[in-house]
Amino acid sequence: MKKRIIYFLITISVMALGILSRKFMFIFPKLIAPFIGDLLWAMMIYFGLRFLMSKKNISKAFLVAILFSFSIEISQFYQANWINSIRNTTLGGLILGHGFLYEDLISYSIGIIMGVIFDNYVIKNIIK
Repeated sequence: MKKRIIYFLITISVMALGILSRKFMFIFPKLIAPFIGDLLWAMMIYFGLRFLMSKKNISKAFLVAILFSFSIEISQFYQANWINSIRNTTLGGLILGHGFLYEDLISYSIGIIMGVIFDNYVIKNIIK
């Protein structure tokens, strides 16, 4: 149970950081600023999955997070009116995004890998 609480708190924290990153983008170097939100979004997905699948191993959560994140990005090729009306809401835009970018796949990969590293070397030692 302690493990799930930790993953839940980290998920909420990363979500908050992701939202704040959009507001305070100016604090990051201009080269990486546009990608911080996507990186944190994917990291939030990873930790959310760890919360939901706390008994599964890290590699399964990694794989599901990559597949989910990439699927959301690839779904942005689909531009029907009904899904674009969802994307035009704040929550829909945060979850589904607006347009496919190859750079987002890189940001997602980095965010999930950073989450795995943090999980493997920090959280693992906290939960012992």
